Amino acid sequence: MQQKNITQLDITDVPQVYHNLKYNDGEIYFADNITSIPGLMKQFKVNFIAYVIVTRGRLSLDMNGVTHQLDTNNSLFVDRKIVIENVKHTENFSCIICAMSTDVGFGFFNKGLVQSIMHIMANPVIKLTQDEVDLMIKYHDLLVFKMDHPEMNFGRETMRDIIRCFAYDLLANINKDLEPDNDDDMLRQGDRIFRRFMLLLSENSNVNRSVKSYADELCVSPKYLTSVCRRHGDYTASEIIANAIVGRIKQLLLYSDMSIKEIATEMGFDNLSFFGKYVRKHLGLSPNNYRKANNYGK
Repeated sequence: MQQKNITQLDITDVPQVYHNLKYNDGEIYFADNITSIPGLMKQFKVNFIAYVIVTRGRLSLDMNGVTHQLDTNNSLFVDRKIVIENVKHTENFSCIICAMSTDVGFGFFNKGLVQSIMHIMANPVIKLTQDEVDLMIKYHDLLVFKMDHPEMNFGRETMRDIIRCFAYDLLANINKDLEPDNDDDMLRQGDRIFRRFMLLLSENSNVNRSVKSYADELCVSPKYLTSVCRRHGDYTASEIIANAIVGRIKQLLLYSDMSIKEIATEMGFDNLSFFGKYVRKHLGLSPNNYRKANNYGK
């Protein structure tokens, strides 16, 4: 996990670093206390996305060299490839943390949340009201309750639905205070291109896997589109597209009754062989084996 003396923290490393997780399904984790993590690791890079909501006290940390201070009812978005260091907190500090793999995060992505997502990428610290924080705490408590009462837990699909609602409500709370932006002329060219790309992706993530086709529709070169994407989050255009597609494929494989052939057709693959190769490339297993490995149908 070491690279250039910076600890690389992948989503699969989370249970090793923190043993008191409130929810854990291998790709999404909820926790409510980071003060027990030894030393909070002096410097580390996260290779997943995370959201922190401060419920009491104060937290300060540096992200890519920029210091952020969070008071009670502040929230923080942590994007992939962010280097975190100098983590400090008050003695009475408590929080809710949701960490998830990037492709799962993109699986929750939809057109109505584009503005919120772009806003938090540029402004990672957001102030929430007490009622909004209370709602997030209720989602957290519901997940904990269902984990503690397996007889009332009707499977991962139900848990994912709760988490999806948590994410949508959180982003909706962020979106409510943003000014409607219907005038693209008010945005810089790169911002305008990136927003239009994300909107197109939300509409076409089931079938369109080509960077060139998105670039052609936006009247820019694939190279320029990739450079714009890198400036807005250190992702290439190809990575963003793949994350959205893989997130959707995972949802259909694990939480739908569709056959593998039906999923391949839904996702715009011409044949099962090509679909199988794509899934193995990104998930490490064939579609059927991925379902088996994740207890599909149980």
